[in-house]
Amino acid sequence: MKNSPAVPSAFAQRVYTALARIPRGYVTTYGLLAHAINCKSPRAVGSALRKNPDPVTVPCHRVIRADLTIGGYKGRTGGSAVAEKKRLLAAEGVFFDKNRLRDPERIWVVL
Repeated sequence: MKNSPAVPSAFAQRVYTALARIPRGYVTTYGLLAHAINCKSPRAVGSALRKNPDPVTVPCHRVIRADLTIGGYKGRTGGSAVAEKKRLLAAEGVFFDKNRLRDPERIWVVL
């Protein structure tokens, strides 16, 4: 019998709902996303994103670190996962120079 995907927790659902409001071509930070859902822990947001069951609907590649560096993707902080995150963002017009966001005006504040 195959394992069925875990049902996201209520907290994770709040994270995913807020993140789904980030339009193509923009990013937010773990801290801004945490603030948007009244959470004091950007790391908790990162943990929920690491378990994202549907990256098409929940675009977790649009979340970066507070210092405007690329951050991780799919639970990894380097290698092919981060290269994929960069490719996805570049396809949306978001670019990084030496892993730092080129245009800070691409930051979306989630409300």
